[in-house]
Amino acid sequence: MAKDSTSEGVSRRGLLAGGAAAVAGAGLLGSGRGIADALPRRHDPPHANGRPPVPPPIVLTGGNLLDPLTGRVTEDAVVVLANRKVLAVAAASEFRAKRIGDARVIDVGGAWLVPGLLDAHTHATSRASAARALRSGATTLRIASSTFYADVALRALAEWLPAEVPTIQPVGLFVRPFVGDDVLSDPRLAPLAAIPGAPQTPEQLRFLVRVNLSRGADHIKTWATGRAGVCAQDPQQTTYDVNQLRAIVEAAGGRPVMCHSHGAVGCQNAVQAGVTSIEHGTFVTDQTLALMRRRGTYFVPTISAVVDLSQPGGEYDEPCLQERGRAMLPVLQSAVRRAAELGVPIAAGADTAYSEDAVTSIATEVQYLHEAGLPPLDALRAATTTAARLMRVRGNAGRIARGYAADVLVVDASPLDDPATLQAPKLVIHAGAIARDELQR
Repeated sequence: MAKDSTSEGVSRRGLLAGGAAAVAGAGLLGSGRGIADALPRRHDPPHANGRPPVPPPIVLTGGNLLDPLTGRVTEDAVVVLANRKVLAVAAASEFRAKRIGDARVIDVGGAWLVPGLLDAHTHATSRASAARALRSGATTLRIASSTFYADVALRALAEWLPAEVPTIQPVGLFVRPFVGDDVLSDPRLAPLAAIPGAPQTPEQLRFLVRVNLSRGADHIKTWATGRAGVCAQDPQQTTYDVNQLRAIVEAAGGRPVMCHSHGAVGCQNAVQAGVTSIEHGTFVTDQTLALMRRRGTYFVPTISAVVDLSQPGGEYDEPCLQERGRAMLPVLQSAVRRAAELGVPIAAGADTAYSEDAVTSIATEVQYLHEAGLPPLDALRAATTTAARLMRVRGNAGRIARGYAADVLVVDASPLDDPATLQAPKLVIHAGAIARDELQR
């Protein structure tokens, strides 16, 4: 058996703290200096100053700026982006020009400026899928579970590659029974593999939630019913009961809890347990919607996923799912209309992995919300200001206003006249970096 490094007089902490010097001092690299000197000290990142690069300033001119919060339109607007933030917003006639070194000036020629969209329920967990999401106009993503904490890594990557990866809010592992290979995501989860059906008990559920939080999860995701996108599961079958869900909410310690639920009983259990949002909610009842309104529980209907289920192709392409999707779609559309009538806050989530086969996006979700009965402005708010409140980034995302993140879309027409225009952005800016540029100049 190999000796532990501590038996040679060098602790693991010492190796990490001392870097190459500690290794060389222990005689593990010999007496030569070449190798030791070539190793980074203290594991410093390979960037000049150890900080992410800041995109150069951008000035957008000649656009019609739509503010989802108020519904107001500023014609011939000037927007200044610098240091990843919105520095100034004004009509050209009121703008007081200030010299901004090395700023790139982009005249959008009468196009429309809208905030970057927030996708409150997505499964984009690779660099390629994140890039596709960003190019489609989704500048902030709440990842609805991942394996091996890929979403946590993506969150860090977004700072270094803002033109490729949107702002990420991770949830880590899906808190549900039969974790399977998810136990490989963290060594601490190994005990769950030896317990059939775990996690089930409050203790097991709290344990998985704590591991997620320790790994950097911003939200926790769990379920109250089966899945619609799996032929062998019944989306109306209840899974975790109200007591199990309450244990998860309590373990989250104030962090938002998003709960997958299609069935009526599951939705009722989840809201009573205190979850932050109901994801999908196809068969939610008026009684539960009224409770959601009183408690401020958000509704994330993910109509895009049900549309995808109902049609050939896309990320779901099985006959049994197409039949299921066609039956569920009008029920979900009715639930959305009823939720809007009752004043339940509705946030947009496309429930797509943004794969190469994807036929939906957060922009299509806005369109589907409008087709379900939401006025265009409310449909846009679902992917901007309302989603920002749900994701706890109000004041930083969902508007183009001074001090907000420099997340901007340029589209051909007003989303108030045609929400479908969001599906073809001509310019996508995330954190001040240009991710897509198809403006005709």
